[in-house]
Amino acid sequence: MFRDEKSSSSQVSLHCSDPPPGGDSSSTTTDSVSPVPNSYDSLEGGSYPGEHRTPKTSKSSVPPSVDEAKQAPPFGYGYPSMQPAYQQGPPPRTDSSPSHCGYNQTGMSQLSAALGGLSGVPELEVEALRPVNLLQERNLLPLRPLEAPEPHLSADLKKANCSPNTFRCTLTNIPQSQALLNKARLPLGLLLHPFRDLSQLPVITSNTIVRCRSCRAYINPFVSFLDQRRWKCNLCYRVNDVPDEFMYNPVTRSYGEPHKRPEVQNSTVEFIASSDYMLRPPQPAVYLFVLDVSHNAVEAGYLQVCCQTLLENLDRMPGDTRTRVGFVTFDSTIHFYNLHESLSQPQMLVVSDIDDVFIPTHDSLLVNLKESKELVRGLLTALPGMFFQTRETHSALGPALQAAYKLMSPTGGRVSLFQTQLPTLGHGLLQSREDPNQRSTTKHLGPATDFYKKLALDCSGQQIGVDLFLLSSQYSDLASLACVSKYSAGSIFYYPSFHHVRNPAQLDKFRKDLERYLTRKIGFEAVMRIRCTKGLSIHTFHGNFFVRSTDLLSLANVNPDSGFAVQMSIEESLADTSLACFQAALLYTSSKGKRRIRVHTLCLPVVSQLSDVYAGADVQAITCLLANMAIDRSISSSLSDARDALVNAVVDSLSAYKSTVSNLQQSGLIAPASLCLFPLYVLALLKQKALRTGTSTRLDERVFAMCEFKTQPLQQVMRMVHPNLYRVDAMSDQGALHLSDCVVPQPHLLHLTAEKLTREGAFLMDCGSVCSLRSGLPHRFIFRGRHPTFSSTLHVVKDDASGKTSFFQYLVEDRSESAFSYYEFLLHVQQQISK
Repeated sequence: MFRDEKSSSSQVSLHCSDPPPGGDSSSTTTDSVSPVPNSYDSLEGGSYPGEHRTPKTSKSSVPPSVDEAKQAPPFGYGYPSMQPAYQQGPPPRTDSSPSHCGYNQTGMSQLSAALGGLSGVPELEVEALRPVNLLQERNLLPLRPLEAPEPHLSADLKKANCSPNTFRCTLTNIPQSQALLNKARLPLGLLLHPFRDLSQLPVITSNTIVRCRSCRAYINPFVSFLDQRRWKCNLCYRVNDVPDEFMYNPVTRSYGEPHKRPEVQNSTVEFIASSDYMLRPPQPAVYLFVLDVSHNAVEAGYLQVCCQTLLENLDRMPGDTRTRVGFVTFDSTIHFYNLHESLSQPQMLVVSDIDDVFIPTHDSLLVNLKESKELVRGLLTALPGMFFQTRETHSALGPALQAAYKLMSPTGGRVSLFQTQLPTLGHGLLQSREDPNQRSTTKHLGPATDFYKKLALDCSGQQIGVDLFLLSSQYSDLASLACVSKYSAGSIFYYPSFHHVRNPAQLDKFRKDLERYLTRKIGFEAVMRIRCTKGLSIHTFHGNFFVRSTDLLSLANVNPDSGFAVQMSIEESLADTSLACFQAALLYTSSKGKRRIRVHTLCLPVVSQLSDVYAGADVQAITCLLANMAIDRSISSSLSDARDALVNAVVDSLSAYKSTVSNLQQSGLIAPASLCLFPLYVLALLKQKALRTGTSTRLDERVFAMCEFKTQPLQQVMRMVHPNLYRVDAMSDQGALHLSDCVVPQPHLLHLTAEKLTREGAFLMDCGSVCSLRSGLPHRFIFRGRHPTFSSTLHVVKDDASGKTSFFQYLVEDRSESAFSYYEFLLHVQQQISK
């Protein structure tokens, strides 16, 4: 997908090359990873799709070939209740008769003729192919936030399909060959939000979890039942037996209708796992808080807020009667706290030998929260005052993390690390690399040492996840520190210029983030495997994790706010099937000690025509996947290469569309309606802190923006890339939502340009984690958050230079510094296509 600027014909692989020494990115290419022998691989089970091993048993157990599968009587043996849409068959042929779409837009009749007909394609797909002259049509934004395109499937399959908020593909029409994909010049990949909060989740308790004997896929709505006793896998096409227990439907309490069981009716389900899915008894919820108490930390004032928020949410942290907690503080030495229930007050134990850290006692530093709650409360109340007068300026972060690893290794769990400065003592100490003239050089975007990565991999092996809260007013080398979270499946939070008095906005955001963090759902000792239809291949993962084997991600902790991205290719032709399926299985231990498997299955049609590939393009998913790829390119190569590759992605796709699909004799810059926002989104990407040029962006802020792109789910990434702008002083009830006794107006989206702003109006910009309100009116507004998952801080923009700058930086359609305006960017793309 990404190609070099110098040669428009040469293709560069979608994934980045090996990172420079000492550096790495949070994506992993499966063919460059040495499989680590780990019993978790056999725990979740199964070979990688496309590597189906033939069992050494009798001939009858050998998976049938595609031809043999075709010979099986469709829906045979008098089993009429299955719908035809569930049967895997060859794709229907497209006839050559012209389609009549009923659209009168310029060029539609020419387009239909050029496409050779779209028989059987719904009007939505014809609209998706409508040619749009980007230089002429300026108002391209929809009135409401863009939704995921709907796959062209039968009504039954649409109803059963996985929610796009959980599982989304860059192409909702899968090309039947890699050659067809290459012609489209679009990336193929998946965006996952596998552990997100759900209002409804079918939970299945059964002695038998039905899985394919060959590829180990879980039974799902897209398998085919050949009769009551046999089902065919939708990934590898193996015919499997239906277990006796599966014949009984616990929902309807009827027998003999396996296709009506909840596993086959829902594309997202959660199984209560048996002991077969356990290497050891499920671990309890274990939380260790590692707190910087140096002078810098005390002066910033975070400790008071952190301890108070912890006190308020102790009873809300996920867990049960076995939940354990512990605390470690550090400056130039390491401080442990004995919280044994027999003590009258907490006891501090100081380890000053930071070169050889040891645990002073093993049985009272991680204590049962229920039994020692009063001691924990007493410690949190006392901690801010204990270090109030400190003059200790050094930070022994590395040794503190080594202590945390030793303390948590027997059980696993979550380490919450709070840091306010550059580590200056012991293992993992860092030197300042902040040079305003070299902020965008590649070597400073990668880590300065591999200490934190190695420690993270050790933690991952012991099921320990490390979450980093960096609250700093100075450069702290986040590029190095972030590795401890990247490779242990942790989260990263960053609060630049944090101060409890001078920066109340960051203080409020920290408090909200921490409350959400402490109370959100959590999964321990998790692994995730993604399977796909035979012929498809996964080659690169993006996110925070460690790859145990070619397709198994190790997630010491999993949380509902993290997203993942996957790049794919087509290794074998899909011409013999009309549907392609993807399945993600997440095996984890709940905070209450239950072993569970959450399974998501996505089904998409396979197409043979290039026009259908463009019709099914999901522009937001494409943008998010390209953002991940660009971050990798900027670290492994250079920031300029990453930016060039993004521009080339637009040039290549629009050029391919113009030359192979539209065939319109029309001047201007032409894009299919499905991709009409693609240039705008890429321009917005180029103006993000992660990828913009110049030296005005601080290194830590750039690195954090890169981390956000790699770990946030699609909805959050898109709000960061292209915020939603609304005028909120002149709203009407037209199209409003009526929620119980409340009417919620739905203002229209505005283009991100100063042309849409007025002095008299009030404008709200939703950037995901921050909402900005700019108003020239004396009105008072009541702000209500969208969703408790991602805390939003409301900034009221003042009518001064700094306030305007903070608001206007998001107006991506306008010219800024050395960056194009939207119209200039379109002209640039047109010029590149014409070369």
